[in-house]
Amino acid sequence: MSAHDRREESEQQNDPLARERAHLASSRAALRTMREEVAALDIRDVTANWVNAEVLRSQIDERIKALADLAHTPLFFGRLDYGAGVQEGQRFHIGRRHVHDGDGDPMVVDWRAPVSQPFYRASRKDPQGVELRRRFGYTGGELTAYEDERLGEGGEGAEQEEGVSRLIQAEIERPRVGPMRDIVATIQPEQDEIVRSGLGGTVCVQGGPGTGKTAVGLHRVAYLLYAHRERLARTGTLVVGPNRSFLHYIEQVLPALGELEVGQATVEELVAGAGKVEVRGLDGAAAAVVKGDARMAEVLRRALRSQVAMPVEPLVVVRGSRRWRVPAYEVEEIVRELLDRDIRYGAAREALPQRVAHTVLVRMEQAGEAPDDRVQDQVARNAAVKALVKAVWPAVEPARLVWRLLSDAEYLAAHAEGLLDAEEQKAVLWEKPPRSARAAKWSAADAVLVDEVADLVERTHSLGHVVLDEAQDLSPMQYRAVGRRCSTGSATVLGDLAQGTTPWATGSWSEALAHLGKPEAVVEELTAGFRVPREVIAYASRLLPHMSPGLAAVRSVREAPGSLSVRRVDGDGEGRDVEVVAACRESLGREGSIGLIAADARVPALAAALEAAGLAYLAPGEETTPDVRLTLVPASLAKGLEYDHVVLDEPAAVVDGEPDERTGLRRLYVALTRAVSGLVVVHSAALPPQLAA
Repeated sequence: MSAHDRREESEQQNDPLARERAHLASSRAALRTMREEVAALDIRDVTANWVNAEVLRSQIDERIKALADLAHTPLFFGRLDYGAGVQEGQRFHIGRRHVHDGDGDPMVVDWRAPVSQPFYRASRKDPQGVELRRRFGYTGGELTAYEDERLGEGGEGAEQEEGVSRLIQAEIERPRVGPMRDIVATIQPEQDEIVRSGLGGTVCVQGGPGTGKTAVGLHRVAYLLYAHRERLARTGTLVVGPNRSFLHYIEQVLPALGELEVGQATVEELVAGAGKVEVRGLDGAAAAVVKGDARMAEVLRRALRSQVAMPVEPLVVVRGSRRWRVPAYEVEEIVRELLDRDIRYGAAREALPQRVAHTVLVRMEQAGEAPDDRVQDQVARNAAVKALVKAVWPAVEPARLVWRLLSDAEYLAAHAEGLLDAEEQKAVLWEKPPRSARAAKWSAADAVLVDEVADLVERTHSLGHVVLDEAQDLSPMQYRAVGRRCSTGSATVLGDLAQGTTPWATGSWSEALAHLGKPEAVVEELTAGFRVPREVIAYASRLLPHMSPGLAAVRSVREAPGSLSVRRVDGDGEGRDVEVVAACRESLGREGSIGLIAADARVPALAAALEAAGLAYLAPGEETTPDVRLTLVPASLAKGLEYDHVVLDEPAAVVDGEPDERTGLRRLYVALTRAVSGLVVVHSAALPPQLAA
């Protein structure tokens, strides 16, 4: 060993940070070796044909991706040293994925493994055998600091007796550039309980701004894929978000945790899939509310069942020289029995010819013949039987059925009787009915109706687990659409009743979960806020009694003096825009991302002001970069997004931009709570009175 190597080894022995950096370097080298070993696998002798080879090669490629070492993502973020107990003397580094050395011994333990759980849940009151818990601080991918907490009996006091550790707080406050990042290093005990809850049950998480509910839901998917890999590989997983901007923002969280096979979609994309309809139109609020009401499900069911017509003539089947006659009343009995069973329309239609053919076979047997199953199939395909099925139980195109309901007032009235009153029926009817279903400009609410009929005709495929985020904004019919996608699986439902900004926003989780088809779901509430500073959340919470009375305010664990600034501008128009631009320029002098949030109607004017001032900006969903950190955000798209610094333009305009005051106040509440480090409110009009102290 050279003198340099001996000196370096001596320094590592005396410097814990140097030892941890050495372990990080060794772990990265081991991960690289793991990836190279997978890439070098020779599959020529283990595949029977080219199809198997392609499948196996695809699996290997996915494994190589999962083993990628992300340069700016810490490979491990914590360490557990065990004292007395089953794990006595053991030491585990906790990270995003498992890494082992050449002998198969773990160098980094996956955060989802049972041995990692005490990292999130151990405490002085319940150390769970842990003697020391160490947290690491990083800059980029470089390890820069560590913080120890001694949990074992007789240990020294931790650096913080209560609250969030300094490294956790630094991680939360770290400037944001780019998409949402994972919170795996900062998960709190109450969040960890939700993350590790079992696959068999549905969990609903009510959480105010900054409580981490979205990240908790994503980490729960990652945990379930770890704990139930084989099952979920067969049945599939899906994350459903409110819009594409939001999905783009969160899309890097799961890959950072090593999970690449989780689908993402909006509700609109779900119901418009498989070529059902193309959404090109918009509904007014009144029409959308009625179309989203759960009563529409029964209207559609009635309309579909009305397609079935009772036979008026007997069925005559000719086979060779024999004629077999089934009276109309017997066919009617078969039809009514299928209706009473209330099975899918398409399944009943497929069963009808077999049931009729069976009746014919009974007559053949009574006549002394000995027909078998092949004869029954032949009878079921007989032209007379086909004609009967076409007349009695015709095929239904879901879009055409909905088109007729929304175009024909008499047809709608016949099936909505006792469900929708005259005003509600008028609200959903098209003013100028399109000539055909193909020519219709379907709205998002219409597409959900078509999806409902499609499910009544043929059962929708169910996934193993669905995460539904910003769920408070869904209509009952949208809940039903998502529920169909996890009818035999489970769900994680995430939302905040106080942030419901649609006219049909849900009033309670029990009601929403019933529409989802998961009334037995457990509702958990997160009330500790980690993202929004205490001063900002307290200001926004002034709105709660006026829009969501009875809902608990978020208790922020972060105090940040000076994080809130409310600025009044004399006059309006150009002077106000100049002040908004100045606030953006001031925010750009700080680290991190900046969001300029404004009422949708104000966005064009502010865009022009930013361009005139030479400030480059992005649209929601576009990824920030070190060169362009400012995003101009319409208030309608702000939900679920977060920025280090937020400039909020004209709160009164945000409220006035909505159809009613409650929805407007909720939209404002969302806009006020997007900031992680600082919020500047610029206004010339009077602030909404609900914000008064």
